[in-house]
Amino acid sequence: MSRTVPVLTQNVSVADYEYLVLNFGREVQRSDIRRTLTDHAEYGHWELARTRTYVGGLTKTWLRRRIIRARRTYATSGV
Repeated sequence: MSRTVPVLTQNVSVADYEYLVLNFGREVQRSDIRRTLTDHAEYGHWELARTRTYVGGLTKTWLRRRIIRARRTYATSGV
């Protein structure tokens, strides 16, 4: 399902995304977090949507990627 939203008097199609939420504890180093996010981006085609670091040290990261829907390329006949 795609929506169209007005942006600066132009219509832009907003694609559907699937999300992956990763939680990292306070004991995880930044270099390990960066490596994990890089692996997801390179091999899983994920992109960074949001990162939040909480007071206790928990880092929560949201990744997203487009949902690719296959479309029928030809019309079926009732034969």
